[in-house]
Amino acid sequence: MRLHHLFGLLAMLVGFGGLPATLQAEEKSGISALVDAWLKSPHGNYHSPSFTYWNKQGEIPTACAACHSEPGFLDFLGTDGSTAGVVDHPGVINSPIGCASCHSAEAHALNAVRFPSGVTVDGLGTSATCTVCHQGRQSGAAVSKAVANLGEDEVSAELGFLNIHYGVAAATMHGSETGAGYQYPGKTYAGRFFHVPSANTCVACHDPHSTKVAVDDCLSCHRGVEQLTDIRMRHGDFDGDGDVKEGIQGEIMTLHARLGESIQAYGRDVAGTPIGYHKDRHPYFFRDTDGNGTISDEEAVADNRYQAWTPQLLKAAYNYQVVKKDPGGYVHHPTYQLQLLYDSLESLSEQIGMDMAGITRP
Repeated sequence: MRLHHLFGLLAMLVGFGGLPATLQAEEKSGISALVDAWLKSPHGNYHSPSFTYWNKQGEIPTACAACHSEPGFLDFLGTDGSTAGVVDHPGVINSPIGCASCHSAEAHALNAVRFPSGVTVDGLGTSATCTVCHQGRQSGAAVSKAVANLGEDEVSAELGFLNIHYGVAAATMHGSETGAGYQYPGKTYAGRFFHVPSANTCVACHDPHSTKVAVDDCLSCHRGVEQLTDIRMRHGDFDGDGDVKEGIQGEIMTLHARLGESIQAYGRDVAGTPIGYHKDRHPYFFRDTDGNGTISDEEAVADNRYQAWTPQLLKAAYNYQVVKKDPGGYVHHPTYQLQLLYDSLESLSEQIGMDMAGITRP
């Protein structure tokens, strides 16, 4: 939707024709501010790969259209009279998520969303439309299915990396209820993370137009910290580094880095093929051909994708990516992220001889 179409839609929404001239000017000024905030947001960025990745193809595949084009999202909602919950047509390129995506009768009525695990969560209210696209595209159940009946430490040509996708805040927030992460048998995992009542929905913390976090609101309760990453509501030394004053994000980041190192050690010593991670190249895990511990752009190519997967390695790598793809997880559900990291480390430690002393599980 181009900008002049957007203004036309907004004009209809507020009904300029029936307002006095002074009120019209005020409404226009307010709407201009909203549009400006939206244009500067990830949802309104016409140049983002999220909306331009398929430009050479001329259309967005139906599997991607719901979240990567406004017409696709409207198709998913059924605003065009089609069946809700499915996308029937390819999406339109260069069409970011705009006003009509959330401001329609169908969007306002949406209250339940089905997650990749097959679990449907009801009672989402204003968070429902956000949840549609911020839940990822894989689940721990998919990992379990992929590794079923395979030897835990045996390399299998049947396995390939499963990527949860991007921006998975809703998946993190619902924890074990929707099973975004791979949850190891015999372990218990935290369910939905409930914040305080005034900060328990997506739009309570994120401005719905700019998507920016209402930092001042957070710091009004979390006093004594200078930034969100300094917030710490749990007192255990989960990463075992002796620092119990760092923010909970620091605990998560240390364990995440340690899991990355353990994945490399396992790939080299158990799977027999060095492995590395490249944060910007799909499918993210590649053969570390020179064994230097990093993946260069030259190594991060499809033909060099990692193919020596064992069930143990795939589970840990999947959870590594689950945490990686929600950098705000320390707010959305720190306990769930810490549990996934700890259990992945514990699983790999059985084969690589890693010392788990000092690391604790929340």
